[in-house]
Amino acid sequence: MALRYKCLILDHDDTGVKSTPDIHYPSFVEALKDLRPNDKPITLEDFVRYCFNPGFSSLCRNILKFTEAEQAHQQAIWRKYTESTVPDFYELFIETVQQFKKQGGIVTVVSHSEKDRIKRDYAIHCGFVPDAIFGWELPEPQRKPHPYPIKEILKRFNLLETEALMVDDLKPGLEMAKSCKVDFAAAGWSHSIPEIKKEMKSDSDYYFETVEQFQHFLFRT
Repeated sequence: MALRYKCLILDHDDTGVKSTPDIHYPSFVEALKDLRPNDKPITLEDFVRYCFNPGFSSLCRNILKFTEAEQAHQQAIWRKYTESTVPDFYELFIETVQQFKKQGGIVTVVSHSEKDRIKRDYAIHCGFVPDAIFGWELPEPQRKPHPYPIKEILKRFNLLETEALMVDDLKPGLEMAKSCKVDFAAAGWSHSIPEIKKEMKSDSDYYFETVEQFQHFLFRT
């Protein structure tokens, strides 16, 4: 069975693994209690909205106006959570990437999680480590939504733009894919917020409500 794409460029949080409700959001709430104790708490839905647009980095830098010291404190709390909790993958996601890999596909990850955590999650749950990982540990101009990760993946594996598919649940991934002329599939299985679903459906090349839909698309000849 021929693969539709030679390479998957996968987001990690809330595309591969269920991590925002159990890791990223509670760690952020804890950090805000320390850094902005008088502010009204941010709800989970609003946190997801901010991560969608303008993105997590802009939330910290431009909206909450964290200083470098405050950003370091927030990241220290976040690392405490990510170190202690291994998130579960979405149902059928493991089987999908294992099958893609078995058929000779290249599996890469571009995420705002850190490389070591992504390697751990894949090794524990999927039995392999992605062929390339571009995470939060990179300098800001080399992180999503900047085009560097996709351009580097295409160059490293000698791929045409048409041979890779980016899969992400949020706008920064969509913007990165479009800037590199790579097809984009929205991971609709992680969202129930109507305005996010509407915008992702309208702007993406493909929109999948479930991992099963994504799996059928990927391996359909």
